[in-house]
Amino acid sequence: MATTSSCKYIHTDTQKLDVAAIYGENLTSIFTAKEEVTAVNNVSFSIEANRITAIIGESGSGKSTLLKLIYGLLEPNNGEVRYKGWLVPTRKDKLIPGHDAMKMVSQGFDDLNLYAKVWDNIASQLPNTNLDYKQSRTAEILKKLRIDHLAQQRVADLSGGERQRVAIARALINDPEVLLMDEPFNQVDAAFRDGLQQDIKQIVRETGLTVILVSHDPAEVLAMADALIVMQNGKILDAGHPKDLYYQPKHPYTALLLAKSNIFGVDQAKALGILTAEPIAIHQEWIDVREDVNSSFFIHEIKFRGFYSEYLISNAEFDIHAIVKTTTPIPQGTGVALEILDFISFPAHS
Repeated sequence: MATTSSCKYIHTDTQKLDVAAIYGENLTSIFTAKEEVTAVNNVSFSIEANRITAIIGESGSGKSTLLKLIYGLLEPNNGEVRYKGWLVPTRKDKLIPGHDAMKMVSQGFDDLNLYAKVWDNIASQLPNTNLDYKQSRTAEILKKLRIDHLAQQRVADLSGGERQRVAIARALINDPEVLLMDEPFNQVDAAFRDGLQQDIKQIVRETGLTVILVSHDPAEVLAMADALIVMQNGKILDAGHPKDLYYQPKHPYTALLLAKSNIFGVDQAKALGILTAEPIAIHQEWIDVREDVNSSFFIHEIKFRGFYSEYLISNAEFDIHAIVKTTTPIPQGTGVALEILDFISFPAHS
């Protein structure tokens, strides 16, 4: 892939060495409408090349704003974003915003021509200077995204998942170095998400593409991403490998987001037999449950989830969620004793 430096847009810039491929420092973005909203609040981050990084968090956490800052669609109020050590140009630096080495796929497929054929939507991104290459490259990218059978269909007649594949193919046909995706699986049926995720992972393996995607659903990125950035209220709370963040989160919100973990204070932990001076998280699968008519805890509700059941267990003061893999769950209303197999402690400032 050809390298593209931002210095041709920002002539006063000096390349910063020894930083990650995509590097943000003290980044802030404020929107002013009826009132001032800080969408991204003084964040710093490092994103490595040739990997899939997912930015996750609930709606309104600042994920999509951060993605646009990385691409150069938004100009930060403070701080900077660099790609390969060079400042990412923004609207003030470049007539058509967006870094030349990057492509973005938006949620609404805004770039697609709904009434044109799939082939034409993708081929239109290449010039007519070499028609043989245009033909072969379009056919190649259609096959890679498994949409070659849709080439002569109109985009308007496709499903959400098929449109997503067309949008990704259109973005990839010119071999960008970085692909940015905003909620890429929102309109993809659950049955087809795994296939699309595997295709993206395969493209990363084959081409060295760097992928940054935004998601509000951690379940869809845990198995896909090489790294996670966790955001809440415009702040980055946690970052690292998905497995590390699942088992060793630095912040209770990360445990809640990734594992739907039970978050307890000191007094609640004590009621569970855990003496601690810090808040704790207990993942639902870290709880063993057995019948005990003398216990103050009882099964308040049972939710059948297929190969496991989810218990909502209560006492007079608080609830706790547990996952139980059994074909004959303990009946609702039964008193139960709890064995906590593991837990995570958090510093008081988390």
